[in-house]
Amino acid sequence: MTDMTNELTLDRPGGASAGDYIELLKPRVMSLVVFTGLAGIVLAPGHIHPFLAAVAVLCIAVGAGASGAINMWYDRDIDAVMTRTAKRPIPSGRVGADEALGFGVTLSVFATLVMGIAVNWTAAALLALTIGFYVFVYTMGLKRRTPQNIVIGGAAGAFPPMIGWAAVTGGVELPSILLFLLIFLWTPPHFWALALFRNADYTRAGVPMMPVVAGPLSTKRQMLVYTLVLLPVAASPYVVGISGPFYLAVSSLLGLMFVGCAVRVLRSTDDTPAKKMFGFSILYLFLLFAVMIGERLVLGGGA
Repeated sequence: MTDMTNELTLDRPGGASAGDYIELLKPRVMSLVVFTGLAGIVLAPGHIHPFLAAVAVLCIAVGAGASGAINMWYDRDIDAVMTRTAKRPIPSGRVGADEALGFGVTLSVFATLVMGIAVNWTAAALLALTIGFYVFVYTMGLKRRTPQNIVIGGAAGAFPPMIGWAAVTGGVELPSILLFLLIFLWTPPHFWALALFRNADYTRAGVPMMPVVAGPLSTKRQMLVYTLVLLPVAASPYVVGISGPFYLAVSSLLGLMFVGCAVRVLRSTDDTPAKKMFGFSILYLFLLFAVMIGERLVLGGGA
């Protein structure tokens, strides 16, 4: 009976509110994407007019939201059977599937064109690559097929600093690649922490997340490895001169705390440490980029 109800609500049109369409954009995910994209703009050498910087940030936000809307359209069947996602606009019947797809595609095209025309086409190409990677590679290609889905697919969430950097410089350089790597390597332990305490949801939906396929113990060990690899990568902005000694100290301290979270998760027999690690992982990434931005704007940053 539940499956029939879910099937009936998947494509039911429904008097959607503005809030429903905002929810399609995954605003909580978008906020971190926008922040890291802003960091790329602030940290890049050279100058960009404040208005164009604002346009670039807006395009990154709209592009990220568009990806989220298309992701919700494609994943509406599994969203309907997962506790965490069952109340999203499409499975709950508040927004029709076709409406969500049209909304996402329109915003994708709009964001890419505006970025290219107003800022530069390198940044626009990276934005289009980000959207395409999230939709076609991660959502449609990897998510339902391999436990490495979030490892490879995590690249989509790591592009925004590169986009911001390219908005200023018109190119891709080593520092922006290192910012990409920082987010890319942060994504697996961040998302696997969520997958550990939402394991029943992913199992029910048939999504081969790492805890579902490899088991919790293997997942926890891999999370610890990633946090250890992150330590030198997180320090690399100081090495290449886009952040200063304060950032190095903060990144080292936060990195050791992140490793400590992973150790506690590895030793745990319940979901509490995983929930705490998931929450800390968001704070970890936010603080790293906040300190980089703060050093550049307040203290001058860099070497």
